[in-house]
Amino acid sequence: MSNAIEAETSKRYTVVGMCFAAVFVCYIDRVNISVAAIAMQSEFGWSETTKGLVLSSFFVGYMLTQALAGWLADRFGGKLVLGVAVVWWSLFTVLTPWAAYSSFALLIAARIALGLGEAATFPASYGMFSRWVPEGERARSISLLASGIPIGTLFALISTGWIVANYGWPTVFYWFGIAGIFWAAGWFLLVHDEPARHPGISRAELDRIGAKADAPGQPLVFPWRAFLKLPAFWALLINHFCCNVLLYVALAWLPSYFRDAQGLSLTGAGLYSAAPWLSMFALTNLAGWLADHLQRRGWRTVVVRKTMQTTGLVGGATFLLMLQEVDSANVAVLLMCGALGLASFCVSGYGTNHLDIAPKYAGVLLGITNTVATIPGIVGVALTGWLVETTGSYDSVFVMVACVNLVAVTVWLLFARGEKLVD
Repeated sequence: MSNAIEAETSKRYTVVGMCFAAVFVCYIDRVNISVAAIAMQSEFGWSETTKGLVLSSFFVGYMLTQALAGWLADRFGGKLVLGVAVVWWSLFTVLTPWAAYSSFALLIAARIALGLGEAATFPASYGMFSRWVPEGERARSISLLASGIPIGTLFALISTGWIVANYGWPTVFYWFGIAGIFWAAGWFLLVHDEPARHPGISRAELDRIGAKADAPGQPLVFPWRAFLKLPAFWALLINHFCCNVLLYVALAWLPSYFRDAQGLSLTGAGLYSAAPWLSMFALTNLAGWLADHLQRRGWRTVVVRKTMQTTGLVGGATFLLMLQEVDSANVAVLLMCGALGLASFCVSGYGTNHLDIAPKYAGVLLGITNTVATIPGIVGVALTGWLVETTGSYDSVFVMVACVNLVAVTVWLLFARGEKLVD
């Protein structure tokens, strides 16, 4: 019996697992420079402004090609687009030390090129999931995919410091870049765009997957007018933007919060910053399992998506507001674990909704919403610094993010839908 179950499920699980690994590689290659830049700043004599330009230049490339990557994945297949993208950004990861030693302009160009490649990660993965993942498994598949963000971030933060201390900062980029090349080899060997074209797939698994979107290679014109007229599209766009405010603020400012507001050492701040990401990893996958379980129990898709999104946004806002005036690092880390952990429920809300309302266009739709949702990585992170400097406290930041969450949940409850809206 176990062999029959394995034959039925192994192929689509391989696709989901490899996409998760791609997100992991994506984030270790994105986050490693946050630590390596400390050593690079010392060696090259950068000012804080210069270092900020290096760190933010990634987002220029990342924003430019989100929608294009989604269209290419829906048009030609996620296998080709994601595989080429990982090879592309891995090469530029390896080239980062050479670029840094050559000129500042080349370093900025390398970081932008890295962003151009990484922009394909989620759109191409969504394109693959639209063909491989049955409706009853969408939430936990998307949740596993998204959990590559916290676990990749955590791995990069922990390992990069050790590698820099023992082997020098260039080694970080060499090792992480090579990891991406190895991933690409496995991807092209193990994965196929269409379930029906996979030589080892069973009839049982094909039946389980069911009818999916059109095969790649067919004409695909994105129906802009249809989407722009849908309140559900705007609810999805707004919620993706709002949910990323907390994500990007945490990525950029969490260690500084524990160091400055809670008085921890740099080492202590790093350790305390790790716990919320572990919480996010665990609860992202728990929420995905719960969402699919509720659907199997007969809950309507729209009710599940609204339940998950409300839990994430209201729960996250509650813990953030409780962080005000906290003067204990232990209490602060528990509340931050609650904020990021509950926020991860949104992956089973808005994060899965692209596949609900338009599975055929899921890749390009994710590319569009993620383009807008990258803005908090630039504006939100900068605004956080201004608020802390102006008020002398992180409390205003927590209030800002909590208010953003409450706006998002109001829009979601009013306008989100769970059925297919665009064929």
